Amino acid sequence: MAENNAANKAKLITETRRRFEAEYVTEKSEKYDPRDVERFQQDDNWVESYLIWRHNVVDETLKMLDESFQWRKEFSVNDLSESSIPRWLLELGGIYLHGYDKECNKLLWIRVKYHIKDQKTIMDKKKLIAFWLERYAKRENGKPITVMFDMSETGLNSIDMDFIRFIINCFKVYYPKYLSKIVIFDMPWIMNAAFKIVKSWLGPEAVSLLKFTSKNDIQEYISAEYLPPHMGGTDPFKYSYPPLVDDDFQTPLCENGPIASEDETSSKEDIEGDGKESLETISNEEQPALSEKSNPTESTSKTDENEKVDSKVKSFKKPLSVFKGPLLHISPAEELYFGSMESGEKKTLIVLTNVTKNIVAFKVRTTAPEKYRVKPSNSSCEPGASVDIIVSPHGGLRVSAQDRFLIMAAEMEQSSSTGSAELTQFWKEVPRNKVMEHRLRCHTVESSKPNTLMLKDSASNMSDKTSEDLYLQFATSRCETDCSPH
Repeated sequence: MAENNAANKAKLITETRRRFEAEYVTEKSEKYDPRDVERFQQDDNWVESYLIWRHNVVDETLKMLDESFQWRKEFSVNDLSESSIPRWLLELGGIYLHGYDKECNKLLWIRVKYHIKDQKTIMDKKKLIAFWLERYAKRENGKPITVMFDMSETGLNSIDMDFIRFIINCFKVYYPKYLSKIVIFDMPWIMNAAFKIVKSWLGPEAVSLLKFTSKNDIQEYISAEYLPPHMGGTDPFKYSYPPLVDDDFQTPLCENGPIASEDETSSKEDIEGDGKESLETISNEEQPALSEKSNPTESTSKTDENEKVDSKVKSFKKPLSVFKGPLLHISPAEELYFGSMESGEKKTLIVLTNVTKNIVAFKVRTTAPEKYRVKPSNSSCEPGASVDIIVSPHGGLRVSAQDRFLIMAAEMEQSSSTGSAELTQFWKEVPRNKVMEHRLRCHTVESSKPNTLMLKDSASNMSDKTSEDLYLQFATSRCETDCSPH
């Protein structure tokens, strides 16, 4: 059955490409961006997203592609950048990405009260929507997004039906398969008639995606940690520009204090206290992708540090799954497993292995910088070497399944210095397209389940084979609270 489905999918993709080239591109090539046409010929997932949205009806898919591609060229979507948007509009904070809903879908916030209906600025506002959606699409490649219409303190002069229709068209035609739902908060009763029109634009299949909420029920869809206080939430986030809100990933606390002024939330006492901690790691013979090589300087440093290890420090089992990127192999591949609050074993391990012939600079960021310590969070890795990164919540803060980590990596010249100042300058200058990015979700191991990533003292006499079997057994059975994007 799976083979038949794969064959049918491939057949539909091939037919769509052939017919679009013959029936549209040949006659309308000047109306399309050549980069979109090239991507269409190479990216199966992109073609499939249009097919799925049109229920695999090729004729309907072709019409949708034509409309979408013409729009992409008209809006110069491939060339949209911060410089394409008026600075005042970026500073206003009416549209931005921040946080996640309870299904782990990214939130696109539209603060309607900041939007004043004005024909002179409508095109710039549409470009801002397109800018964020294209930015998100390039990073997440098909993961759904939730649109959060915050209509609190909204007056009639803020309601622009043309703008709302444009946003709906973005998901109906231009970014198919991306819409998870539209959450509308605190809609004024006077807008009831207007949203009957909106429902007709969405069509019968998508009407169920509209969620009208108030302060009493908004947390059915979004937890308090990602809601601002006026919605009954606890999120301290306040939009400001510059810099651009960068998927909410910020630099966490590290053992050496704030990194290049990116993080101003740590205290000297906490950093010094945490810096005294050290960890031993157990090598995993079944993971050949993780090299045991290291440079002499690192070995000396680690030896000195290990001499200070507290006798109570727990051993860590290196994770088994591996993401094989072009610069780094990253383990685990998808999720960071933390021990439960009851077990007290909350730390976890990320292993980076440099698979290039050059030094690779890396940086770790998170959506919850106030919660985590990362050691090291901004450093470099020699060719063929591995680096162990320790991630730990601090101050008794609870790990959330909605927290995310971003690992950024870029190649450096062999002659480059890797001191703190040099790394700071390197990250300022490295081109975006030269940076590898990989995201990790968080997962809390319930106290009632075997915790085999962080081995307990009482289990120290277990054989390696038994430990690995327990880990594999746990890894194949996800916790009910696991929050994996669909």
